[in-house]
Amino acid sequence: MVREEKPLILLTNDDGIRSPGLWAAAEALSQLGFVMVVAPRDQCSGSGRSMPVSSDGKIREETVEVGGKSWKVYAVGGSPAQAVQHGILELTPRRPALVVSGINYGENVGTGVTISGTVGAAMEGAAHGIPSMAVSIETGKEFHLSYSRSIDFQAAAHFATFFGRLMLTRPLPPDVDLLKVEVPSDATADTPWQVTRLSRASYYIPVMPERTRLDEPGRPGYEVSLDLGKLEPDSDVYHLRIARHVSVTPLSLDFTSRVDLTSLEQSLRASAEEGTTHAIE
Repeated sequence: MVREEKPLILLTNDDGIRSPGLWAAAEALSQLGFVMVVAPRDQCSGSGRSMPVSSDGKIREETVEVGGKSWKVYAVGGSPAQAVQHGILELTPRRPALVVSGINYGENVGTGVTISGTVGAAMEGAAHGIPSMAVSIETGKEFHLSYSRSIDFQAAAHFATFFGRLMLTRPLPPDVDLLKVEVPSDATADTPWQVTRLSRASYYIPVMPERTRLDEPGRPGYEVSLDLGKLEPDSDVYHLRIARHVSVTPLSLDFTSRVDLTSLEQSLRASAEEGTTHAIE
């Protein structure tokens, strides 16, 4: 009798290998299969799907206590997306059945999702043809770069497991390459969830650096800005912040605008010809 192998789940994050959110996800996802943790060695929030040439790529094997058990994990000198690459290419004994990124300190919603290292890592998993999911929990800005243990990850871990189980048992529809799951700070396992679309509303607004000279060190900061009148009622921002639902947004690696390409081309060609005519005149 052949023993069926447990599904292999590759788990990463952008907050770094020491993040309590990562370990909350690891313990919860272990209900579904064998979880291999391959995460950045350092804090990598805001790195998107970047592949920095400055990454050293060094992989350090560590032992961490998770749920009273010792886990062998891997800390990677690189971005979240690079951690996924190293995991798939070098570390996993077989092709993962699922890639999960999170649980992230802070929500990743609206037009800024491509900035998120959490989403970027899930995108990299999806680019390898593996069902992938990014999971974040709403927190105050002061917790975004922290390893605070005052954040309760229980509900977010529940929904990571809930949607992870669904993704392991049923393929995602065509053009859905990854799921982005946002969990309200006050959520419980009984909180309703809703499939949403990505809001076009700006959420994290860049703030000018505070400095007196341009040659001084300075990085733009950010603040949360929420214009209630502009929120789409079917969007991730609305359901997370207003309805207080768990937001589940299907994302595609195909960034092509969903317009009629033939009509757009005709319009562009007509405009180009009109501009040429005016130039001749």
